[in-house]
Amino acid sequence: MPVELRKRKAPAPAPAPEPPAKKQSKAAKVSKVAKVAKVAKAATKVKASVKGPVAKPAETNGSPKPGKPVVGGVISLDGFGGEVETNDGAKTTLKALVDESTAGVVLFTYPKASTPGCTNQVCLFRDSYTDLTKEGLLIYGLSTDSPKANTTFKTKQNLPYPLLCDPNATLIGAIGLKKTPKGTTRGVFVVDKTGKILLAEPGSPAGTVDAVKKLIAAGGISAAKEEPVTAGKPTNGQAADEKKAGEVAEKPAAE
Repeated sequence: MPVELRKRKAPAPAPAPEPPAKKQSKAAKVSKVAKVAKVAKAATKVKASVKGPVAKPAETNGSPKPGKPVVGGVISLDGFGGEVETNDGAKTTLKALVDESTAGVVLFTYPKASTPGCTNQVCLFRDSYTDLTKEGLLIYGLSTDSPKANTTFKTKQNLPYPLLCDPNATLIGAIGLKKTPKGTTRGVFVVDKTGKILLAEPGSPAGTVDAVKKLIAAGGISAAKEEPVTAGKPTNGQAADEKKAGEVAEKPAAE
């Protein structure tokens, strides 16, 4: 018998290969990134609106970066500028100096004792001392110099007011006259008994004196006068030389 041949089934056709993914153009990538950034920004705004604006912390006297003093502003004298030293070596503060005055305090800053510009400045304040203090202001020079350097400076120029030593520039920085990163800007700062800032500006040797003169001439010193200083109380850098008189016993009347 003849052998019957069977036909084999044709194999199933192989699946067609997927077309290669098209590469995104550079413009498309940038557009996609921008879209993601836009969505993120919108989400941040929504989040911020829910939480509310973040309040900036109020700057205080103890702040490492105090705000620059503004004329018309009021400062808290307690602890303001830290502790400084007079050229005689006495520790003091701005509050103590203001308390000693009857109208307020003038602080003029100078970069370095016994240099030409600073000598000119302290002498101009010396020569105008009577006019500058007639309304009850007290005058003080302020620098980063040592007590020895400032004492020599004061003595040589015959200054009628004390020089304050601020080696760490804490008070100089607090009144806005410290250079960055180091140094002192020549200027002048005036504060009244209430802590109100009447003057705060840099200037030349003559300019710092003239600024105080203009302030006084314009009637800017309006603090209420306090009771007269009692006998024996030291005034602006002057030592108390007089002692209180003792009670005098009554002598019997002569017969």
